Amino acid sequence: LLIFSPICDIEVPERLTSSYEQLKRYHLLERCVHVPAREGSEEEILLVHSSEHLEVAKSTRTMNEEELKRVSGNYDAFFFHPNTYRCARLAVGATLQLVDAVMSGKVCNGMALVRPPGHHSQRNAANGFCLFNNVAIAAEYAKLKYGLQRILIVDWDVHHGQGTQYMFEDDPSVLYFSWHRYEHQEFWPSLKESDYDAVGLGKGKGFNINLPWNKVGMGNSDYLAAFFHVLLPMAFEFDPELVLVSSGYDSGIGDPEGQMNATPEVFGHLTHFLMQLANGKLCVILEGGYHLKSLSESVCMTVKTLLGDPVPQITGEMAPCLSAVESIQNVRAAHKPYWKWLMYEDTSFLQNLSTKSHLLKKANTNSSTEQESKMTNNNETVKVERFLELHMKNILFPVPPIKTATTDSKGLTHLLPVPIHLVKEMDKTEIKALVSGFYADLVKDDKTLLSLGSMLAILDKILKKEVCNGIAESPTAAVSVAVALRHSVRFGFQRVLCIFVGDMQIIPNTEDGFTLLFCFIFENLELYNFFSLLLKDAEGNDFSSAVLGFILPVAYSYQPNLTVIAVGPNRSLGISEISLLFALLQGLAESRIFAVIE
Repeated sequence: LLIFSPICDIEVPERLTSSYEQLKRYHLLERCVHVPAREGSEEEILLVHSSEHLEVAKSTRTMNEEELKRVSGNYDAFFFHPNTYRCARLAVGATLQLVDAVMSGKVCNGMALVRPPGHHSQRNAANGFCLFNNVAIAAEYAKLKYGLQRILIVDWDVHHGQGTQYMFEDDPSVLYFSWHRYEHQEFWPSLKESDYDAVGLGKGKGFNINLPWNKVGMGNSDYLAAFFHVLLPMAFEFDPELVLVSSGYDSGIGDPEGQMNATPEVFGHLTHFLMQLANGKLCVILEGGYHLKSLSESVCMTVKTLLGDPVPQITGEMAPCLSAVESIQNVRAAHKPYWKWLMYEDTSFLQNLSTKSHLLKKANTNSSTEQESKMTNNNETVKVERFLELHMKNILFPVPPIKTATTDSKGLTHLLPVPIHLVKEMDKTEIKALVSGFYADLVKDDKTLLSLGSMLAILDKILKKEVCNGIAESPTAAVSVAVALRHSVRFGFQRVLCIFVGDMQIIPNTEDGFTLLFCFIFENLELYNFFSLLLKDAEGNDFSSAVLGFILPVAYSYQPNLTVIAVGPNRSLGISEISLLFALLQGLAESRIFAVIE
């Protein structure tokens, strides 16, 4: 960028280099497949942009400073440099290289660290640091080359990607979701069509989702609530074949543009949820992010999650603020006519009273001088850097060397789709001593007692953090889980989440104050002392509503140290639903899940 563009002071090359260096420091780079960048072709750029726009961009390569100033003046918050055109073409090409790598199966997923960003760029105009719309081009490219019919674009940048919205607002093959700082149209780009009631046009109605944040300071709980109560139910109903993320980290803590409070690990959780869609075909493309420490840590959390590492436990208060609830409810109300999952939901529009009064106060308050503001921002940057240094040390943890453990009494583990670590069953004498000492009231016969050998051996490996998760079979899953819960609490795990799927004969005692219990049951058994949930059928929206709208929000508020899942007979859920339940719950308890299958 040229020195005459002070607005662009924050859009600097260090955004990429600091992120890249941090990936190296965490030893993440060496675990990734490196995909070489290339320049996007003119034909690829013309998939979404006009030939006039392309020609103007090309002409800037040979312009002098005065000419560049004049052309830049035609656009909102965009400034040309003689190298801008080539950099933008590289950003497009790198994005498409990633799409090809994912769609061809060379990699499961990936991230493109590119500059300049793209989501503000429109068919015939550069805008907001963006020359070519990288993600929009990628969507059209994937449709054309791979015949895709359903693509989800998730834009978690703090600014509305109006360029992407304009390109797809009448297209039902692309579901576009954007949350963005809005403040009742006070925040750039200050457009009416960035509000929740812009749901799309024509055949595209219902496929444009805008979630406006009407105040600053949104945090982890607000972002998770947006996913649980808006994006994920729509995404699972839409069933995309590819997920593209316009990944702006200016929605993270410390960013001077966003002024939000979300910490880096939340982007790991958001990424984890999106990995459950489209058979894991996920391409994350960098957009904004202007606090270098916040940006680089958030990039690393995203890449760690893409690599399959357990996600650190989320931090902070888990209740969304009133303003976030108002925005979420208004999006649901606006989209009720277009989505099956909202058909029976209680949705009505809210008046945003919590923030409209705040705006009046803001209008009557004298703003500080530019110099004071700059000093405050500099102080804040240093504070956030110190906070993040300590925060990341606190939340990061050594990943167990083994992912999944089981025993193999029947010699069937070779049929499983992934390598499993085999654990030796606990000695019978040891089991008897343990049961008689602590669990005699739960185990009534020798057959049940002997079946605990494999279960306790696997559970001990999880509790000692030698493996992430494990699976055991049992002739009486309910008894095994009752023992497992008590064993975990004895071991020092203070918050255990237990989920039953199927018809269980007994329910573990949860009066210890350590266990939160959910049941998916086939028949309406008498249940007590815990949260219970009856699913009507596995095919309808009950599963989605129960898991996304209830279980995940409560479980994330509870923040368990361990998740125990028992799968019994007479299940109302099919295998795919149970698999999805397991996958979604891996975002909790550092992925410590113990499964008992009857």
